[in-house]
Amino acid sequence: MVTAASVSDNEAGIQLLSRVAADHPTISKARVDTGCKKKAIEHGALLGIDVDVVPRNEQVKGFSVIPRRWVVERSFEWIMTHRRLARDYETKPAHSESMIRLAVISNLAKRATGETSITWHNP
Repeated sequence: MVTAASVSDNEAGIQLLSRVAADHPTISKARVDTGCKKKAIEHGALLGIDVDVVPRNEQVKGFSVIPRRWVVERSFEWIMTHRRLARDYETKPAHSESMIRLAVISNLAKRATGETSITWHNP
């Protein structure tokens, strides 16, 4: 789900949980970062989704590896290999979301067929 920058993490979390519950009723657990507050967690509970807040390691200053966070970061890297998504060219969140969907479909198709292609940042 893509939102405008002015949408808070908490508000976006509530919207996303509603969409996930409607589209995938078997989902029972979600992990969120500390940007999601009590309202999103309570909303998840109403939908039957256990929302688990993954806290930062307070003992480490700067960057620290958070378990399972690499999955999200790697997913961002896979879609960033598509040149159009490397910059914010889209003016509407729906257009940006569509471009992300196309990038993910492209990546999955390449994996399924074993195809490799030269990307714009790897000549």
